[in-house]
Parts: sequence; structure tokens; C-alpha cells
Amino acid sequence: MRKIILAAIVICGSIVSKAQLPVGKMAPEISLPNAQDSLVNLSSYKGKVVLVDFWASWCGPCRAANPSILRIHKKYKDQGLIVLGVSIDVNKQLWLKAVKKDKLTFQQVNDNTGLDSKITDAYRVDLIPTTFLLDKTGMIVAVDEEGKVLDKLIKQMLSN
Repeated sequence: MRKIILAAIVICGSIVSKAQLPVGKMAPEISLPNAQDSLVNLSSYKGKVVLVDFWASWCGPCRAANPSILRIHKKYKDQGLIVLGVSIDVNKQLWLKAVKKDKLTFQQVNDNTGLDSKITDAYRVDLIPTTFLLDKTGMIVAVDEEGKVLDKLIKQMLSN
């Protein structure tokens, strides 16, 4: 009986969840407005190591992860790391309030169409927070890495 239940969980999980873009794929373009309504294009960061962080102000786990993302940014920004926060908040004011409250100093953009946007579809993001680490060519080298593993990857990529 346990084997049947386990098999059902595995099958249902694979149907419900769409996997994020895999390592080794080129990151799709992101072109979204920042807080000042100026368009920011991911492609403008070509030649840089980029950490793309999908999040929202209403997402508890996202807000809990923000201090870690901020630490990574502060540690490596002078060495060339770009962190791009991609908010999926529908309400711009709630997004801006969260950016201020969490003291997020890295580049932020907002996709106000929410979780079912073209960009979240392109990245196959169905849960947040989700991060993508991109190399200098724009290729995805890690998805949802954190802690020491993320730190080591960034350090290696910046030294190349």
C-alpha cells in the first residue's frame, strides 16, 4: 500500500509542477520596468555574472530569502555580480514598499501581470522564490542554489 501511495505522489507531483529551465540553457530575455518605469533588459548585462531572483512582496518565503540575496549582492557587487530582482507583484506600491522595508539595494524590476506572466512562463517559474544564476554569456549555470554552494559558484564564475 505504501508503494502505491508513494508512486501516486511522485506521478501527481510531476504532473502538477513544471520544472524550471534547466542548467545549460540560455536565459530568456527579461525586459521590465524598474521603480522609475525605465525598461531594464537582462541582455544589457551580457558579459556579467547575473543572479535573477523571482519574488513577490506577498510571498513569505521570498521575504525570508531577501536578506541572503542582499548579502550575496553586497559581497560580490564590487567584483561584478549583478543581482536582478524580478517581482511578480500586481500592485506596484506593495512591491515598492517591500523593496524599501527589506532594504533591497540591487536592481529591481516588476512584472505586474503576476505569476502567470510571459516571463515566468518562459523561465517555467511556478513557485517563488526561484533564482537563476547566469554566466557571462547568459547561460543558466544553477537554479535555486543557495548558501555555500551559491557562494562558491559565484566566486568561481567571477574569477574567470
